[in-house]
Amino acid sequence: MAPASLRSSPGFALAALACLVLALMLPAAASAAGRAATVRTLDAQMRHAGPSSSAYVVDLDAGAPIYARRAEVPRMPASVEKLYTSATTLRRLGAGGRIATSVLAETEPDAAGVVDGDLYLKGGGDPTFDLLDSNRLAQQVADAGIVEVTGRVLGDESAFDTRRGVPSSGFRLTSEVGPLSALTFNRGRTGQSAPYWQNRPANFAAGVFAKQLRAAGVEVSRKARRGATPEDAALVTAWRSQPVGDLLRLMNQPSDNFMAEMLVKVLGAQFGGAGSTAAGTRVMREELSELEIAPTIVDGSGLSRSDRTSPRDVVTLLAELNGDAAFTGSLGVAGRSGTIASRMRGTAAQDRCRAKTGTLRDVSALAGYCTTTGGGQVAFAFLMNYVSPWSARTLQDRMAVALATYRP
Repeated sequence: MAPASLRSSPGFALAALACLVLALMLPAAASAAGRAATVRTLDAQMRHAGPSSSAYVVDLDAGAPIYARRAEVPRMPASVEKLYTSATTLRRLGAGGRIATSVLAETEPDAAGVVDGDLYLKGGGDPTFDLLDSNRLAQQVADAGIVEVTGRVLGDESAFDTRRGVPSSGFRLTSEVGPLSALTFNRGRTGQSAPYWQNRPANFAAGVFAKQLRAAGVEVSRKARRGATPEDAALVTAWRSQPVGDLLRLMNQPSDNFMAEMLVKVLGAQFGGAGSTAAGTRVMREELSELEIAPTIVDGSGLSRSDRTSPRDVVTLLAELNGDAAFTGSLGVAGRSGTIASRMRGTAAQDRCRAKTGTLRDVSALAGYCTTTGGGQVAFAFLMNYVSPWSARTLQDRMAVALATYRP
């Protein structure tokens, strides 16, 4: 031990502090593992995941696989399916694309601001259209100089089919998603405890909009209802959603099934010839085929147990979209945000890994990216079927931590 006089000197204190900092740094550096050690760690976890689980990991910097276990076998992806919905929406609409809810008039307003006929509230499938947006849209109508509508306000949801549910429910309405409509309003909720869901979304939206028009100074005397917009109707104004990049973040971080199923129908309506789940998933398959990815896609959310994809296909997509800020930024951050906000805290994966989770009864999945402690980039997909989701998450978290400390 150094003499007491030396131990009390400023120089000794600084040296001791430097040694302490170095000691704290050493465990993190020592935990970094090369490829062989990383593979052993991943293998150890995958053995506990059972024979119906698969994994694939790629070093994005080297463009080479790090690990593969039954990587070609299609599995139920659960909400990892939303990565395919996100990629297709981005590639078709662009990160800055928006979804419009339009107001059209049966006839052009006259010089006095009177619309002789009906006013149409036409939905385009904006999943976030709500009371505030509708009120702003009503004010835009008043600002356009319209003071009276002699007919009705008609809600137009014709951009989508009338199926309210998703394939996993036989297209019946379920509380897991809520009613799907091209003119969705407040996510199909009434704002009351009973009935909780809107029975006729287009009528509901049109009725609220008519009240808001009156509050904005536009006279509408007749009762609102549902109706289709004539082709020769005159555009008055429109409300545009948040950019697609923001919508994807709102979908992926909390894993919002309603948002995913709405976006699939938007894809169908705009690019598939029909605002249906079937048309939208067909657009997804067409888009993904260009990347040589061929999953079985039944819906946009991953709720269907008929959805199938392989870890290799998921990682192929991740590699293709790496560097796309709207895509990568839509994913949750380990220990910080989204469905992995409480996972991997205090580990090397915290703040270094971004990922999309997936959970169904006996299904758990995790796929995304990790920036390693050495500054490298890896992409991974862990698809675990016929497992306990809680136990599987522990395995996945250990695997992600191993990737965060990977050094080639």
